[in-house]
Amino acid sequence: MRNILSFIIALSICQFSNSQFAEKSKTFKKYEGFYDFYYDAGSDKIYLEIDELQKPFLYVYSLSSGIGSNDIGLDRGQLGNEQVVYFKKAGNKLLLIQPNLKYRALTDNDLEKKSVEQAFAKSVLFGFEIVEGATDKYIIDISDFLMQDVHGVAKRLEQKKQGTYELDKTKSAMALERTKAFPKNLEFDVTLTFKGDAKGDFIRSVSPNPNLVTVAHHHSFIELPDENYKERVFDPRSGSYPFSYYEPSSP
Repeated sequence: MRNILSFIIALSICQFSNSQFAEKSKTFKKYEGFYDFYYDAGSDKIYLEIDELQKPFLYVYSLSSGIGSNDIGLDRGQLGNEQVVYFKKAGNKLLLIQPNLKYRALTDNDLEKKSVEQAFAKSVLFGFEIVEGATDKYIIDISDFLMQDVHGVAKRLEQKKQGTYELDKTKSAMALERTKAFPKNLEFDVTLTFKGDAKGDFIRSVSPNPNLVTVAHHHSFIELPDENYKERVFDPRSGSYPFSYYEPSSP
C-alpha cells in the first residue's frame, strides 16, 4: 500500500512539473525542425525537445565571427571538430555521448559488437537535467552547453601569448539572427565575450578593447544520411580526406 501511495505521489509531482513547463512555454518562441526547441527571452535560455533517444546525429561547431588576426588564427567561418553523437537517458539526466568510431565491430555477432564497444572509451560531452520528462519526449535546457568555449578561443589566445582570458557569461548571449531550425538540421549561434589581461600586440591590433574580446560561436545539429547512403571508395585524386578505423573482430 505504501509503495502504491509513493508511486501516485511521484506521478502527481511529474504531471505537475510537466504542466508547469507547458504553461510557461506558451510565452516562449518555438522553432520546429530536426528537433523542436523553445527560446525564453526572459531568461535567454534555449530548451530542446528530444523525441528519440540514442539516435545518432552529427554535431559540428565553428566560429561565425572571429578575431581577425592571421597570426592568432581564429578566423570567421573556421570549423572546429565534427563528431557523431547521440542522447541517452541516465537517471534524471540526458547524456550527450560521442561513441568511439575508431574501433568498430562489423559483424552480426551482438556479443562481439558489445565486447569491442566496452573495450574502448567513449566520451560524454555534456549532461542535461531533464526539465520535463515523458515516455515519448524529454525537454532539456541546453543553454550552458551552447555557451561554452568549445572552439578553444581562450586557449588559443594563451598559446599565442596574447594574454590570459576566460569566458564572461555576463557579457555573452544567444544570437537569434543566426539561430534557426530546419527539417534536417538545427543551427544555434551565441555571442561570447572573453575577459582578460591583454599581453600581445596581435590582439591589441584587432580589438577595440583588447581586455574584452567578443566572437560568435556556432553549433550545428545535423541529421545523418539514411540507409540508402553509400560510402565512396577513397581515391587520392578525389581531393577529399580518408576515414580510417580499426576492426578488432576481423583477422
